[in-house]
Amino acid sequence: MSTRSKSGSALLTVLWLTAALSAIGLAVASNVRGETERTATSVDDTKAYFTARGAIERAVLHILWRGYADDAGQPIYYRAGQPAMNLEFPGGQAEVDIIPESSKLNVNSISPDNLLRLLTALGVPIDRATEITSAILDWRKPVDPLHVSPFDSFYLSQSPSFLPRHSSYQENEELMLTKGITPGLYYGESLDDSQAGLRDCLSVYGSGYSVDVNSARQATLQAVGLSQEDALALVARRTARPIADYRELSEIQQALGPSGQHLLLGGQTMYTLRATARLRLPDGKLSDMRRTIAALVHIDFPGNAKGRPAGYQVIRWFDRT
Repeated sequence: MSTRSKSGSALLTVLWLTAALSAIGLAVASNVRGETERTATSVDDTKAYFTARGAIERAVLHILWRGYADDAGQPIYYRAGQPAMNLEFPGGQAEVDIIPESSKLNVNSISPDNLLRLLTALGVPIDRATEITSAILDWRKPVDPLHVSPFDSFYLSQSPSFLPRHSSYQENEELMLTKGITPGLYYGESLDDSQAGLRDCLSVYGSGYSVDVNSARQATLQAVGLSQEDALALVARRTARPIADYRELSEIQQALGPSGQHLLLGGQTMYTLRATARLRLPDGKLSDMRRTIAALVHIDFPGNAKGRPAGYQVIRWFDRT
């Protein structure tokens, strides 16, 4: 082989090796960049999580301190009926939705008629709503040895199979095990929370008779007897300005007639607080990434009827996991 041919082969080999090493280098650089971005996203997610968690704990204290007022008599921290709080932090911002459990009906004591009205108000066809109503009543009904439940065979056919509790619901999420209830019906069909689900209207800690006038969903208002028109008008009124005192509530009750007696003001002691946090970027703007968590909280207000020390207890945290 001539010297020129050997030189050409060597040059070609060098070019191929250079191309291969360049490809490997680009792949490594891409992987490193991807891992760096994923790590940065994970760090921001963690920061946003603790911002949201801190917002919930801060909001609980604001609710607990609702008796504090300024020189003009205006509440400093929280006004009864306030639906949300916007809280600022050095590294971000959080919006906390305040959802009294009294805005929901008690899943263990709601009457069949109210339950059927609730389901139809949520857009469930009447035949399916009737079946779900029967399934919920069957779940919370004790076992009758002389009469086998018509729903037990359905639960036993599932994988894994199970039998219903045949006693009170212990957790709200048990509703998703009940025949006929889909995740869409439980959580609501819309991503922006405009369409309520059963979790927004029923709770094991809910009210047995009356619901909070400021936070009960439209479907819940219809379930306790308000017409669709009256429920829509009430939602529009409280959106413009929360109903803050009992005199205004009394006027609403009188205008609505007997169904108005199913409305109350305030959250009593149990609240669900849902915080959505956004981090602040170096330029001062808020990040597009949002992180949401929630907590079910029991609050003992100063001077409570049970004589407990003022304070709060987180019953349960809710996260995407």
